[in-house]
Amino acid sequence: MTMLPLADLFQAVSDPTRLRILALLARMELSVGEVAQLLDQSQPRVSRHVRILADAGIVERRKEGSWVFLAIAYSSRTGPLLQLLDAWTDERTRAVFEEDSVRLDAVRADRAEAAGRYFAAQADIWDSIRSLHVSEAEVEAAIERALGRPSLGTLVDIGTGTGRMIELFGPRASEAIGIDRSSDMLRLARVKLETAGVRSSLRQGDMYALPLADSVADCAIIHQVLHYAHAPADAIAEAARVLAPGGTLLVIDFAAHDREELRARDAHLRLGFADEVMAGWFAAAGLEVHGVEHLKGGELTVTLWRGVKSAERKRKAA
Repeated sequence: MTMLPLADLFQAVSDPTRLRILALLARMELSVGEVAQLLDQSQPRVSRHVRILADAGIVERRKEGSWVFLAIAYSSRTGPLLQLLDAWTDERTRAVFEEDSVRLDAVRADRAEAAGRYFAAQADIWDSIRSLHVSEAEVEAAIERALGRPSLGTLVDIGTGTGRMIELFGPRASEAIGIDRSSDMLRLARVKLETAGVRSSLRQGDMYALPLADSVADCAIIHQVLHYAHAPADAIAEAARVLAPGGTLLVIDFAAHDREELRARDAHLRLGFADEVMAGWFAAAGLEVHGVEHLKGGELTVTLWRGVKSAERKRKAA
């Protein structure tokens, strides 16, 4: 490291392979293996270049099972650098970038095929649940009403699954982050969001230990996830932790019911939630209930609970 950190930063990008990696990641998140495939280089060699970019704070690495995914680091730091590189890119270099970009189509096709297989395997289970409650269109319209405001700021979708919430509401966010434990689900979400043209940051993580700092989100959604949770109160508290004061948490799940077969058939740990129970968990997490809506019309009732993080709790914690 030199006495001028800025010089180290520019040295990190002063390599043809690393410039190609940045150009690819500016278009979409990729695994290390996918980058190696696109650049026709060995994975160890690509990993060395990635480590240099990561040490410089330009690229983030996120482990998902046996895969490591790469993404451009937070835009507040990297945005001006990428703009500078784009402004100084000459025609010959741009031609190389475009050739690499064309090969991205093969990666997208591979992802789509894998996602299609996974979706087909899960489709019967999802359809059996959907048949028990009001239509997805009605639920999504209610979510739209509950979110209300046109600009969502930084949106975090906890248990993002197929990425549907980000597909719908990501365009209204300055940054959309999807978190899920399942690497299969994240791959499915990537395909869906890339096809829809919605930019997002997808990360593998646990709802009880979100890979985010305190108070970074303006809006968080937990959509049809809590009935799989062994500790729903802890998941709500963790969501509240990453919310900024005044931020909104929207929980969408089933009202309390007695369909015991869902435990064995579909791995539900909780048979829905009563309003007073959810309100207690919200209060314990420093959230004020600002709205509850019940969507009836099926064997199960879908409920939306909306909470807002108290600024007073943040001051006490400080």
